[in-house]
Amino acid sequence: MYKKVSGEMSFVEREKEVLDFWKTHDIFRQSMTNRENGPVFTFYEGPPTANGKPHIGHILTRAIKDIIPRYKTMKGYYVLRKAGWDTHGLPVELEVERLLGIDGKPAIEAYGVEPFIAQCKQSVWKYKAEWEEMSERVGFWADMEDPYVTYENDYIESEWWALRTIWDKGLLYKGHKIVPYCPRCGTSLSSHEVAQGYQDVKETSIFVRFAVDGEPDTYLTAWTTTPWTLPSNVALCVNAEKEYVLAELDQDVDGSRRQVRYYVAGALVRDVLGENYRILERMPGRDLVGKTYQPLFSYANAQIEKSGKCAFIVAADPYVSLSEGTGIVHIAPAFGEDDARVGRQNDLPFIQLVDEDGTMPADVTDFAGVFCKDADPGLIRKLADEGKLIRKMSYEHSYPFCWRCDTPLIYYARNSWFIQMTAVRENLLRNNQTVNWIPEHIRDGRFGNFLENVIDWSISRERYWGTPLPIWECGCGHRHLIGSIAELRAMSDDCPENIELHKPMIDRVHIRCDQCGGRMTRVPEVIDCWFDSGSMPFAQWHYPFENKELFDRNFPADFISEAIDQTRGWFYTLMAIGTLLFDQAPYKNVIVMGLVQDKNGQKMSKHKGNVVDPWQVLDKQGADAVRWYFYAAGSPWLPSRFSDEAVSEHQRKFMGTFWNTYAFYIMYAQIDGFNPVGKQLDRATLSVLDRWILSRLNSLIRKVDGQLERYDITGAARAIQAFTDDLSNWYVRRSRERFWQPDMNQDKINAYMTLYAALEVLTRLSAPFVPFMTEAVYQNLVLSVEPQSPSSVHLCDFPVCDPDLIDSQLEKFMGDVLKIVTMGRAARNTAAIKNRQPLQRLFVVAPERLPAEYHALITDELNVRELVYLDDSAQLMDYRFKPQLRTLGRRFGKALVQVTDQLNALDGKEAMRELETQGYLVITVDGCHEHLTAEDLLIETIQPEGLATESDRDFTVSLDTQLTPELIEEGFVREIISKVQTMRRDSGFDVQDRIILRIDGNEYIWGVAARNQDFIADEVLATSVLAGTGPNSRAWDLNGEKAVLSVERI
Repeated sequence: MYKKVSGEMSFVEREKEVLDFWKTHDIFRQSMTNRENGPVFTFYEGPPTANGKPHIGHILTRAIKDIIPRYKTMKGYYVLRKAGWDTHGLPVELEVERLLGIDGKPAIEAYGVEPFIAQCKQSVWKYKAEWEEMSERVGFWADMEDPYVTYENDYIESEWWALRTIWDKGLLYKGHKIVPYCPRCGTSLSSHEVAQGYQDVKETSIFVRFAVDGEPDTYLTAWTTTPWTLPSNVALCVNAEKEYVLAELDQDVDGSRRQVRYYVAGALVRDVLGENYRILERMPGRDLVGKTYQPLFSYANAQIEKSGKCAFIVAADPYVSLSEGTGIVHIAPAFGEDDARVGRQNDLPFIQLVDEDGTMPADVTDFAGVFCKDADPGLIRKLADEGKLIRKMSYEHSYPFCWRCDTPLIYYARNSWFIQMTAVRENLLRNNQTVNWIPEHIRDGRFGNFLENVIDWSISRERYWGTPLPIWECGCGHRHLIGSIAELRAMSDDCPENIELHKPMIDRVHIRCDQCGGRMTRVPEVIDCWFDSGSMPFAQWHYPFENKELFDRNFPADFISEAIDQTRGWFYTLMAIGTLLFDQAPYKNVIVMGLVQDKNGQKMSKHKGNVVDPWQVLDKQGADAVRWYFYAAGSPWLPSRFSDEAVSEHQRKFMGTFWNTYAFYIMYAQIDGFNPVGKQLDRATLSVLDRWILSRLNSLIRKVDGQLERYDITGAARAIQAFTDDLSNWYVRRSRERFWQPDMNQDKINAYMTLYAALEVLTRLSAPFVPFMTEAVYQNLVLSVEPQSPSSVHLCDFPVCDPDLIDSQLEKFMGDVLKIVTMGRAARNTAAIKNRQPLQRLFVVAPERLPAEYHALITDELNVRELVYLDDSAQLMDYRFKPQLRTLGRRFGKALVQVTDQLNALDGKEAMRELETQGYLVITVDGCHEHLTAEDLLIETIQPEGLATESDRDFTVSLDTQLTPELIEEGFVREIISKVQTMRRDSGFDVQDRIILRIDGNEYIWGVAARNQDFIADEVLATSVLAGTGPNSRAWDLNGEKAVLSVERI
């Protein structure tokens, strides 16, 4: 039979016991093997990297990722949950650099690439134990014993196959392009990496002037936010179709006042030059093309002369806009894609006066060795000193930083390998339309827009720890991409049998050129680590080299989930690679998660001191509480304002209520020795409450099942919480006396069986949400009496709705009951009358009158003797009439006093009926009848004395608050009972303990007790009610009367 249930929540300790139970009985493994023959539901785990500690946001991702596979498993699906580890990339290298006390690529080369790679391989597992422990602690079930690991040869080989497929389609090429570049890390970044690192910054932008050749005191103007690119300037660019002006200003030049002229876009002249200018000439931009000017700096002159190309000329291009600046753009082809295109089209020299480490080279003599962006202030001072600066201003904008080392990126011309994503843009957009994005707006919004503007993927990285780019080059110019280890061995004479597919080992392997027979050498680059994680649908199975059937069964994924930033990360690379290889979306349903913020809505960061330690939260609140908070507090895609208080509140509302209801059932079942096995509900004798809660239960099953099918986790959680509240605070509250009956009659059996059914179903229904608490409940509630049932709630089937038990009309009626009760409670609060004080009647105005069987529920709950329905809320109101001075003051003058007196004397209700019926009131002024319409009156609605009224849309309830001596006495009786029950609880008495009750008070108090002693005795389980005091006594104030109550356990 049942074990006693403590009223103490103790969720944390209980969760540890459940974890031990799961481990001992290998419940996760059983949940998989039990469903092996079921339909397949595929979940992809976005691989975390284990060289960083998990944070509170990872609990959110674990919680969302876990609930759907649990639900689907209970629905009979086989859900293969293969864990994975993302092990390559710059983050690992940076961690190893810090560990070794070295900084940058030259230091890595000096240390030795091979030992550096060995350190990287160790570093990726630094926090593996913490990740596994956290995942286990929050109840995230995944196969951690056989994970995919992106650095393993099998995984890399599958990626090589993917690259070979892309190569064979002609979509992988080498190009010299302007790419986002991290000078600290010495490597380019892809567009989706750049998108993750933007920060809002304030920088200095400048307006500068270039002296026009052959036009004294005449200048071309330009505006830039990157002064460090000006030494590499080779041209200026206008829009040929826009209007430009030559404007004149009076300015001091070399100590004298002179007229100085500026070329600037007509639409921007005031923004650039201010108010005191004169327009001398207007012209289209094309008229400026071909003009030459003097460079701002001479640092590049030697390189330009050596190139033999023309520089410092005005060109034209449609990309030049007049949205800001001067309408004239400074062109530095090494530092911008548009600049580079203009440079190619106009055969401009290519000048790149920034080294690969981001510093100014020796040619920039005044700033050699200075980091380019740090050179801005000095360059601006130099321009000002030489009279070339028009003005400077602060400029706030969003600027890309390296997503891992936080260095400002620069756009820099590099040789790089690219995947031609622009060639499959339409395929990407089409495949995206097949995906169910949650929330829906991500599909055509944030993600769709990113795909609309997709650019070619810069796939190569000039780094060390990553999947090697498997391209070999020959001196004859031939290139070959290796697609497998077998192909590598077949084409190589120096490939070891146990080849390690990482630098520098792979770099020692050469292949024969099938064009000239020469020796081919691998290119030095590795690939973007995002290609690793994006390849997991097939690489986790070493496809296509093995497990083809397994891959086919599990592609595409039915469900994935990650945070919102992955629309520029994993979500994109999955879609990109899935489209390139298979021309289909690699996932069907995606839940996009918002970020976890602090309680004030601020982003968590170490320097703000608002970072939440996930282990502190788990140790204090427990995993279920945190999970439930993330499910119920708000939709997963919205930011979560996380705090201990918020978690506690959600825990109390659902878990506390659920646990207390379960404890109530167990306590009375133990008292009565009740065992639900073999007992039956007698549907013919079910109370209206039984029928209602069973209907609500099956409606809940249908609703939650449907919501989880639609991935509406929050809607499902809130529905469960609302039902749990109804179960506890209405069904159990209104059914308590049925459990107190001394005999095990059918009505009591019905109450037990109804509550058992509700709790058993609620346990299975809630299992995917709060797996620990539901396991603890299930082990006692179900297995104690039905040992043949599955050994864990997580091995059970998800509840199935019984439509025969759903009565929508009944639920609607009970909904009205609850609304009336809620409003009645509010009316009591307004009148400051305790619920223990009986009242005579409750007036109700509602769209529909309830059948009589519901009336007792309302009157008992609100402690009123009579329920009276009214047709109109006007019957509960009174009215006061006053003259509208605006109209009647002028009309009656001094006689207005007569009008006021007659209005004050009216019967408010009767006058309102007359006004509504005939449209006016009739009064007498100086012996004459006068008609007053509603426009002549100020009508005040007042509540009659003795009524406390609440209204909400179509419902109005009003309590008759007038107290008779009989009602007052009954209130005292209920007050005595309440205080005795409090003393029983505080004294630690069991609910079935009998007592002797003694009452010591004034004559009135004892008289009340004496007249009602049988009723009091029954309510508090007293064998006798005596006058006087005894052991275990306490003084009380009973509605203003002093009394001492004593309770003695027999």
